[in-house]
Amino acid sequence: MLTNYIYKLRPNQTQVLKMSAWVNMLRSHYNWCLNDRITQYSQQFIQGDYCDIITYGEVSPLTCFVSKSGATGNPWKDDKFDQEGKARNPRRSAADIQITALPELKIARPWYAQIDSTVLQQNVKRLDTAYKNFFEGRGFPRFKNRSNFTSFTYVMGVKLKGNKIYLPKLGWMRFHNSRSIPDGFTIKACTVRKRQNGWYISIRIEDKSVPEYSAKLLSDNPKVIGCDLGITKLVHLSDGHQIENPKFATNKKAKRTLKIRQRRVSRKVKGSKNRKKAAIIVGRFHQKIGNKRQAHQWKVADKIVSRNVDVIALEDLNISGMMRRCKVKNDNGRFLKNGQSRKKGLNRSISDAGWGELILKIEYLAVKQGKITVKINPKHSSQECRNCGHIDKSNRDGEKFICVECGYHEHADIGAAKTIRDRALTIVRGDSAKLGASHLRPKGITALKEQTR
Repeated sequence: MLTNYIYKLRPNQTQVLKMSAWVNMLRSHYNWCLNDRITQYSQQFIQGDYCDIITYGEVSPLTCFVSKSGATGNPWKDDKFDQEGKARNPRRSAADIQITALPELKIARPWYAQIDSTVLQQNVKRLDTAYKNFFEGRGFPRFKNRSNFTSFTYVMGVKLKGNKIYLPKLGWMRFHNSRSIPDGFTIKACTVRKRQNGWYISIRIEDKSVPEYSAKLLSDNPKVIGCDLGITKLVHLSDGHQIENPKFATNKKAKRTLKIRQRRVSRKVKGSKNRKKAAIIVGRFHQKIGNKRQAHQWKVADKIVSRNVDVIALEDLNISGMMRRCKVKNDNGRFLKNGQSRKKGLNRSISDAGWGELILKIEYLAVKQGKITVKINPKHSSQECRNCGHIDKSNRDGEKFICVECGYHEHADIGAAKTIRDRALTIVRGDSAKLGASHLRPKGITALKEQTR
């Protein structure tokens, strides 16, 4: 079994300065590697063969710098042999090339030698993971800045002793040992991350003797509960229960506090220490809101999963699409109103609700309790009449649902949760043999672990 534990570090001043310097250097190295790959792709596949200004030699796909199909000088591996003992010389990947060039980086820039070698290697693999995600249909890797690059990863050399942890090239460091690691688990990797109120470490531990979680076998008549996510109420359940939405970031008090503290930042001189101090206060306020939201989501997820059900039906929402900007309306060069100013408030409410993180937590806890989660397309779930099946936009008026065809009425969101439950029940009864222990099992745990990296 593989899991993560998070602790807060208590580094001394020297260690704080060293870790901050590491993050800055690793961010620069990440951006350099990304720019290197983009430049080489442009030179090799868009511009074609080109002349190297330094060596005055023509660079072709066989001798290109960094790409999938080549490397500087010799793009081949010499230590690979086939079954007959002949060298295969396969091409190296871009990650292998850039990792192999790390010793040259330390010679050219000696200050990189103070960073642990495995940390530098994981920095290149981090970029490789971003490219892998891009080829799977996600966004193209972006250049990092101070706000979205705040961590580095170890994969070996980490030791634990009481309330102290040893990190290579950083030494022994105290931490808040709020959760002891169980016997039999070994450290696989750990990620050090900087937050507004200090440094944290996420330790990945594994014990192969402990089996993974497995889902229970479904009966012929499984119990299913449907969940409809909203803003006025956070979750509407098909059994009639509603869970409140605290609106941690969009309530009146939080909005006023944030407005005052952001105004204090804007009144300070740009680049001054007082401006940085005021910005840190704003950052800590955002972190406090995030901690409250996360704690509430765990409680909500536990409340849903702990119910006496076998299957939990969730909405398959395209949250990023829901928060996309409105299309521009243009009339002969004049821009018309498109409702973006009103949608901005809706986007803030959706972001404050944190539907995506809540779904991950529900899936994670469901796996631990041997229950199955199914994602259902929510199209027309709140506009479809449960009595006659008539679908019409005018059926719904806020939280009220009154069918214009047969007059059936109920709470719109609870009715949507019941529709999601019925759709899931149809799938489960039809494909109960396919919904075994492996159905959606890795997704909940893996996705939640990615958050702690």
